[in-house]
Amino acid sequence: MVKIPVKILVVDDEKDFVEMFSLRLTRQGEKVSVAYSGQEALDLLEKNKIDVVILDIRMPGMDGIETLKRIKAGYPLVEVIMLTGHGSTETAVEGMKAGAFDYLMKPADFEDISEKVANAWKRKDEQEERIRKAEARFLLRRTGEI
Repeated sequence: MVKIPVKILVVDDEKDFVEMFSLRLTRQGEKVSVAYSGQEALDLLEKNKIDVVILDIRMPGMDGIETLKRIKAGYPLVEVIMLTGHGSTETAVEGMKAGAFDYLMKPADFEDISEKVANAWKRKDEQEERIRKAEARFLLRRTGEI
């Protein structure tokens, strides 16, 4: 069976983490883009089709929660997995309330991340399929074929 690569955007201000993490995801067969700030992530989303964003909560400037809110406002079907460290589970819960798919504590186990990415992509794919079916029904009704 052929694996369809998930288009992932990794957003974190820690460059070493982003480079190592994106390399592992790429080796796993995913298509990875990187951003080092919330604004850079939003700029990339404007130009590229992204399925899943892995987003650090604590970043200088626009933090992860604000970035998440802007992602969900502009790209509601993009799933976001929050990365949190420093014992800030409360902030991760705030992210879930703002629309994040899930969260992980840093340092996260790569297998856990892979599983959450797969589940987030599946949810996005299912939502897009429901939208396609609804649009098809709408068009059939408009043409009088239903």
